[in-house]
Amino acid sequence: MAEAGILHEDDRVELIEGEIVQMTPIGRRHAACVAELNRLLVPAVGQRALLWPQNPITLPDDTEPQPDIVLLRPRPDRYLEDDAHPADVLLLVEVADTSQRYDRMVKLPLYARAGVPEVWIIDLPAEVIETYRRPTASGYAQVERTGRGGAVAPAAFPDLALSVDAILVLPSSPGA
Repeated sequence: MAEAGILHEDDRVELIEGEIVQMTPIGRRHAACVAELNRLLVPAVGQRALLWPQNPITLPDDTEPQPDIVLLRPRPDRYLEDDAHPADVLLLVEVADTSQRYDRMVKLPLYARAGVPEVWIIDLPAEVIETYRRPTASGYAQVERTGRGGAVAPAAFPDLALSVDAILVLPSSPGA
């Protein structure tokens, strides 16, 4: 479609069950949260995983979402020869500033059915990180919500405890 001029390189779209879906714009807080996750995760995982920010994951049923952050199993080809698939995913993160409902109701069930082992939805307005594990055909069997003052760690890297406060990236209060 890009070659035909229907889509442009900078269009924010993803393929969901065969339909091209417009993605919500990235606001400052969303962008800061993704940047902070990058900053925290890259040195913490080192060579144990490949950080795959805002890149597509190929799921069944003509679905290719572009999550905000994915930690992938390392591969010698660095995903040049084949797409990233659910079996490659160690952790998938969706940052939600205005897209909470869509991420929970549309994308999360797709990830569960595809067998993505762990998904985090970072709900910026609610200031919580929702952790979804143990995918089934009908959803995730394990769900946890962690708020301010807590920490989250990917199941693939239990040694990697990340502060929820650091991930949420709230602006400094006046006079701070």
